[in-house]
Amino acid sequence: MMTTTTLTEHLHASDEPEYVHTPSVDYVAVLGDGAPGSDEFYRKKILVSDIARILNKSDETPVVEIQFWYPENSARVEIADFYSVNPIPSLLYRVLAQIPNGTTDAEITDARTRAESVADTASDEVTSFTIPGQDVVQVMHHGPFSEEFATLARLGDYAQGRSLHRAGPHHEIHLDAFTRTTPQDTLRTILRDPVD
Repeated sequence: MMTTTTLTEHLHASDEPEYVHTPSVDYVAVLGDGAPGSDEFYRKKILVSDIARILNKSDETPVVEIQFWYPENSARVEIADFYSVNPIPSLLYRVLAQIPNGTTDAEITDARTRAESVADTASDEVTSFTIPGQDVVQVMHHGPFSEEFATLARLGDYAQGRSLHRAGPHHEIHLDAFTRTTPQDTLRTILRDPVD
């Protein structure tokens, strides 16, 4: 098996597919299910952002990240066909925003209270979550989310050419803040998949 030698910055990816090692990152997180772009999806995105602002002591909108996967009984998918084999509404996801390393669940609970987010509901389980350092393939996607299929195809071809297979949730890092009505032509999204 190939070995990676490059440790990448967490919020960096090339416009060309690459095989790198990412650092461990701590997050505030909330789980969801269903198709991205739903009212519930955007509500959870706002909630995580509001809590992360308190924990990061910043008024800036944090970078929002999403991990996606399918239920255990779903057909196996690789990188290139992630969104085209199983029904999109069956997706499970985790909305994430980076927070200081070592933040405790008690600190997250306190920040949730202080945030007083209009997007908060009693049913949301907000927790800490860590993505460990790992080998990944990744690429920067520019433009609308609906055009990610072509970028994932390029990333999948790159991985396949190196005998690498997806080994965990598909990970999208949204470098630009967006709402349902934000024009998507200039958005930058890192598409990242852990591999073995």
